[in-house]
Amino acid sequence: MRILLADDHALFRAGLASLLRAWGLDVVGQANNGEEAITKVRELHPDLVMMDITMPGTNGLEATKAIKTMFPDVKIVIVTVSDDEQDLFEAIKSGAEGYLLKNLQEKEFADLINRLDRNEPIISPGLANKLLQEFVRLKEEEHSSQMETGLTEREEGVLRHVAHGATNKEIAGSLQISPHTVNFHMKNILSKLHLRNRAEAVAWAFEHGFAPNELTKD
Repeated sequence: MRILLADDHALFRAGLASLLRAWGLDVVGQANNGEEAITKVRELHPDLVMMDITMPGTNGLEATKAIKTMFPDVKIVIVTVSDDEQDLFEAIKSGAEGYLLKNLQEKEFADLINRLDRNEPIISPGLANKLLQEFVRLKEEEHSSQMETGLTEREEGVLRHVAHGATNKEIAGSLQISPHTVNFHMKNILSKLHLRNRAEAVAWAFEHGFAPNELTKD
């Protein structure tokens, strides 16, 4: 595995590089900040970037998002002292495959890194529960938001298709209902959301997260 280290503390990088090489891993480069990490990913094509968060200039979270956008196959593991929940959530949302704290014992660190070969996400013990709790909270908020609209499940499905520019005929074919039924649902949607027309419905749908990238039949 070809590894790039990104951390603004040279002594920490040197120690981590020595440890990884002792395990037979190939440390191909080091970066002092996020911008340098992005540049070296372009130049060196590592398999894995071990990324700190707090660095001068472009921080680790910004660099993670940029690297995953340009090179989605490059794995990124955050290695940090921060156990802040927001840093954890932002790292995972940015595409990081792992989030490890620097206070890990050597054996714990080795066991977690080995999981990457099995394409498993790796998170320091104790942080996984925080992540799960946040996902549960977000799901509850989403459910609560949908309940507040008063829309039925079928009406939500119609609204998602409308947001993607589908005609009533196309929606009818996708949901296997009649165009007349689609029109009926649209009238209910406009009424319940206090909207005047289809264009306002589209805008509302995007604003409230009813327009996912992929549509499924409801």
